[in-house]
Amino acid sequence: MKTSVSGTETHPSGDKRLKMLDATIKRHQYQQDALIEILHRASELFGYLELDLLLYIAHSLKLPPSRVYGVATFYHLFSLAPKGKHSCVVCTGTACYVKGAQQILNSLEDVTHIRAGETTADGEISLMTARCLGACGIAPAVVFDGVVLGAQTLESVCKQVGQWQNNGTK
Repeated sequence: MKTSVSGTETHPSGDKRLKMLDATIKRHQYQQDALIEILHRASELFGYLELDLLLYIAHSLKLPPSRVYGVATFYHLFSLAPKGKHSCVVCTGTACYVKGAQQILNSLEDVTHIRAGETTADGEISLMTARCLGACGIAPAVVFDGVVLGAQTLESVCKQVGQWQNNGTK
């Protein structure tokens, strides 16, 4: 194991984040059923879950890479690409869908010039979907930078994203 100038151990790669991830994996005793917690920690450390990191986790837990990838892509809180400065998550669950979530998503894709799951070229906005936010009573629900708002309309959502776009160009 390498030792840095400060005397603390680092991962053989030199990346201290991997050392911290290894500590999390060890704390969970390499248990495969701790996969979600380990992915969450990796996401906190790296900001997103790139393919090499998913393979590293799969190898560490002795899991098939397909299982790790499947879990990482199933939950909307995990991202496989760098996230933008702002995030917009449109709920596409049944209640939200019936109340217009698909039209909201289509409008956002037009306004931002990106598809769901992508980030604008300037790194300002990430547009995502969630299978269900569990906020059916306030459908359609949209999450702006971690804040859930209900009864959203095309106008209210496009106004919020437009503010982000205008602030990013100043």
